Amino acid sequence: MAITGVLFDFSGTLMRIEPAVSWLGAAAERTGTSFGADELRRKAAELEAAGALPGGASPRSVPPGLAELWRERDRDASRHRALYTGLARQVPLPRPELYEALYERHWEPAAWHPYPDAAEVLGELSERGVAIAVVSNIGWDVRPVFRAHGLEKWIDTFVLSFEHGIQKPDTRLFRMACDRLGLAPQHALMVGDDPVADAGAAALGCAVHLVSHLPAPERPDGLRPVLRLVG
Repeated sequence: MAITGVLFDFSGTLMRIEPAVSWLGAAAERTGTSFGADELRRKAAELEAAGALPGGASPRSVPPGLAELWRERDRDASRHRALYTGLARQVPLPRPELYEALYERHWEPAAWHPYPDAAEVLGELSERGVAIAVVSNIGWDVRPVFRAHGLEKWIDTFVLSFEHGIQKPDTRLFRMACDRLGLAPQHALMVGDDPVADAGAAALGCAVHLVSHLPAPERPDGLRPVLRLVG
């Protein structure tokens, strides 16, 4: 069947979070904390290994006390915050206020960078009359990030897990997106970077296209193939 709507994941698909060094640097500046260059890099690497950067790498290991929050982190905003501030606290930092500052930094549009082909692909799909949704496992409202980067104008609807208390691969999120776009699932393509969460759309009958969750220079399978898939 012809594809007339595309559902996009957010993090790792349309946009990428900033490097851990600039994330920690921004929080340090906000709290008046001074790090030497080597210490900043070392602490940033420790935080990244702990999985404390939302949208970054998964933890090398999840502390037992945070395991349940890890599984359900995107079901509501309070769990998301508790999980990521808890992971950050696995790394000793010189000021306690840094942990909250780190979490709040990742909400900011400046912390996110659209992949180079994101605007081009969204714009061309919109020009072709293809309906577009963002379907994301997330614990906070990403709409301001899309607005700040000039991408919101191409998005017809956002279906965000924390607003509905369910996470991908639960087919109800994909169904909701299709219903809002007025599409049968067989006419929708889900594009994401997670072979479990995003590929869950296949159970509903959607086509699925996976991209690599990598920095732009390392991501050969970017979004442009989506344009071929929708004709």
